[in-house]
Amino acid sequence: MADVHKDGAAKKGLNAELVSMDLERCCRGEAECGQCQQEACIIGFARQCVQNYQKEPRKEVPGGTDRIPTTDFKVFDEDELELAIAHILKECKDCKEDHTENCIINVIRNCYEVGLFGDVHTYEGSALQYLMFLKSAFPDKAVRIADIYMSLQRETSV
Repeated sequence: MADVHKDGAAKKGLNAELVSMDLERCCRGEAECGQCQQEACIIGFARQCVQNYQKEPRKEVPGGTDRIPTTDFKVFDEDELELAIAHILKECKDCKEDHTENCIINVIRNCYEVGLFGDVHTYEGSALQYLMFLKSAFPDKAVRIADIYMSLQRETSV
């Protein structure tokens, strides 16, 4: 099935454990936010997507991009969001023309973007193209994200 992500040695699926850890580090917690807003929060929504993925590993989040809480204006830790974006870019399968907006990786990256940049940004199915876009739109943040991403790439190529 094309719409099912597979885990295993080939690492074709989403590393849900890594993404969950990133989301945990990004979450402000009830001490700072008050009562958890669940899916009305970008982090809560992304968490729900990962939990659903862990139950049933599907590539697509039904209506995912339309359900992202883009009006969540909480202030998140930029360093944690930059790390999380680098990690999610590493998870990207660089599907280029086969990219879909509701791919779980895209939906989670969009959630991080709302927290870091204030809105979602176009993704063409290529981490390199995305980093080039970020360099032109958000040069300082792009440098940090690219540095982390490249260090991750070097780790896996060794």
